[in-house]
Amino acid sequence: MTETILVIDEGTTSTRAMAFAPDGRCLATEAAELTQHYPQPGWVEHDAAEIWARTLAVTRAVIERVGGADRIAAIGITNQRETVVFWDKATGEPLAPAIVWQDRRTAGDCHALKEAGHEAVVQAKTGLLLDPYFSGSKIGWALRHWPQLAEAGDRLAVGTVESWLVWKLTGGLHITDATNASRTALMAIGSGGWDDGLIDLFGAPRTALPEIVDCAGRFGETTLFGTAIPICGMAGDQQAATIGQACLKPGETKATFGTGAFILTQAGAIPPVSHHRLLSTVAWQLSGKRAYALEGSVFVAGSLVKWLRDAIGLIGTAAETEAIARSVADNGGVYLVPALSGLGAPWWQPEARAAISGLSFTNTRAHIVRAALEAMAHQANDLKNAFAADGVDWASLRIDGGMVANNWMAQDMADILAIPVERPAFAETTAQGAAMLAGVGCGLFSGLEEASAMRGTVERFEPEMNAEVRSTRLKGWGIAVNAVMDTV
Repeated sequence: MTETILVIDEGTTSTRAMAFAPDGRCLATEAAELTQHYPQPGWVEHDAAEIWARTLAVTRAVIERVGGADRIAAIGITNQRETVVFWDKATGEPLAPAIVWQDRRTAGDCHALKEAGHEAVVQAKTGLLLDPYFSGSKIGWALRHWPQLAEAGDRLAVGTVESWLVWKLTGGLHITDATNASRTALMAIGSGGWDDGLIDLFGAPRTALPEIVDCAGRFGETTLFGTAIPICGMAGDQQAATIGQACLKPGETKATFGTGAFILTQAGAIPPVSHHRLLSTVAWQLSGKRAYALEGSVFVAGSLVKWLRDAIGLIGTAAETEAIARSVADNGGVYLVPALSGLGAPWWQPEARAAISGLSFTNTRAHIVRAALEAMAHQANDLKNAFAADGVDWASLRIDGGMVANNWMAQDMADILAIPVERPAFAETTAQGAAMLAGVGCGLFSGLEEASAMRGTVERFEPEMNAEVRSTRLKGWGIAVNAVMDTV
């Protein structure tokens, strides 16, 4: 029986394909960078044609490396969430740039909707807040400002990235899974369907939206690689990582440190309600039944290190940040609030801007780099406090993503949060979660519990920091972040 699972993991700065065995072993991987475009301050765009071309190339490469399409049992897809693509149903080609989840161009629109009193209804229906982060306001903005979209009429297709990839893979299947749909601010989180009131509020074209489906099942097939391969799993990247980290029971929590940082706590079958500006979201949907999660979203994590490297030239590689952080005894009084694209949860302030504070002649490059890494634990601690205030404190934290290969950062996370931190030996849990869903969808696994064996072994970091040192760190962070908020 063919058992290899192919995963397409389409992220914000790169797209990759990976092949997995049912025991969780990664058999092959191939990646390609994606270009981010910044046409104005606060605007972030992708070229959807580039996303497709590079995804197709890396997918072909991995299929060849495992011996051909007839060796693939199923495809799973996971993707950057909230990024929205606009294309022509007739030609299958993009009609406009893709607006990326980091984009803040609709901050004014969201503020106006808040002022008009719409946020309470949006939160009640969707579990989300009125923020440029989510897809709904992006879609409305695009329809108002890009005339070619309105001119397309019924030919217009709108979807998040997994919708775009499925359309291209299958030649015209227009679907989205429930996790991605729940991030648009257009889906009613309780019923799992598009909400006409929300569609009208944001000005989204109803006929252009995809059908909402489960996260596992036989959705369609692609014949682009020779033998037909079924597409059997789909989830947004953070939900896929939650599954990949085996957070299947209420209270189990994961944090992914990629371009941004996203922390999800499994909440069970009832949508959680936050009173501290966290998000309620769909963790997965199987056989029409949804499991939910409480989520805190940080907009800048790994992208901060990339900025230090590419824009500022403070480091040569991301890998060297660990040694640099260890080269000084502490942060030297320096704090970095990484609001390069606003502040996410629990602040939700799109107009906030980054700041480095506490500098003196005694400080060096190492203090700034260390402050950048410390900001990851500081932001996570802000979220931990918000989760606890909502009655969902963390007993431990399962971490993943590109940043957590840094042992210093993993230990700092345990120290500042004062809880054990677990890191799996295989850190690409987003792709692994998509593989688990595809395995369930094609029948390799009976369910997520059986599939969770793919997670493998973990390393555990125990808190070691002196309580007084921790308190001093957090007090300094509080002063720094409040200073940033005071300027808005």
